[in-house]
Amino acid sequence: MQSILETVGRIVLTHLANIGRVTLLYGETIRQVTRRMRVRSIVYQMAHLGADSLLIVSLTLLFTGIVLTLQIAHEFIRYGAQSTIGAVVAIGIGRELGPVLVGVVCAGRIGAAITAEVSTMKVTEQIDALRVMAVSPVNYLIVPRMLACMFVVPVLTVFGDVIGVFGGYLIAVHYSGISAYTFTQSVSQFAQIYDMTGGLIKAIFFGNVIAVLGCHYGLAAPSGAEGVGKATMQTVVTSIIVIFILNAVLTFFLF
Repeated sequence: MQSILETVGRIVLTHLANIGRVTLLYGETIRQVTRRMRVRSIVYQMAHLGADSLLIVSLTLLFTGIVLTLQIAHEFIRYGAQSTIGAVVAIGIGRELGPVLVGVVCAGRIGAAITAEVSTMKVTEQIDALRVMAVSPVNYLIVPRMLACMFVVPVLTVFGDVIGVFGGYLIAVHYSGISAYTFTQSVSQFAQIYDMTGGLIKAIFFGNVIAVLGCHYGLAAPSGAEGVGKATMQTVVTSIIVIFILNAVLTFFLF
């Protein structure tokens, strides 16, 4: 019994210590934002992280819209509610499926890339070299990636929302026999702009979480190639968990 309690206590203390380190890192990052702004580095990170994620986001949301419409169209037509299919697809993707799926995809694509890059710099002692040259690793590495992710993830979410609704439109019109006017009129009548902007607010928080956690695990990576792989895995798993928890909290306050 004592050994079980010791194990549980050790696990709890480890997680609390990680939360504390992430909180301190986040506070330092916010403080560094008000200092020197590396615009060129931010633009480079936006192009590097955002453009490379466009294809997988497009495919994910396209088939999400297709599958969602396939699942609901037949049932809605059976009960005479085909005039609301477009709105259900648009609201579902705009509020939840769009930002959450883009966040999960970016956690796997962007979060892993950030962690691998930062952890490799740590293992090869490049971060120590920055400190020797009196350059803040937080300002040089974390701030540009955090600001870039906070811009890129919402942009990818907008693109994904449009692609997802377009996938639903294709299935509703060309497979389920619903007229294009009925689908588009449903979207314009029932869906509101806040259904998308609320999802974009979520995406900003998701991008923030992905960047900070990616940099945190990169800076804390153990030495060696195995440490880089372990840090990358921890970033992806932790980011996805935090995204789901944060999504529930934000949904409660936003909608």
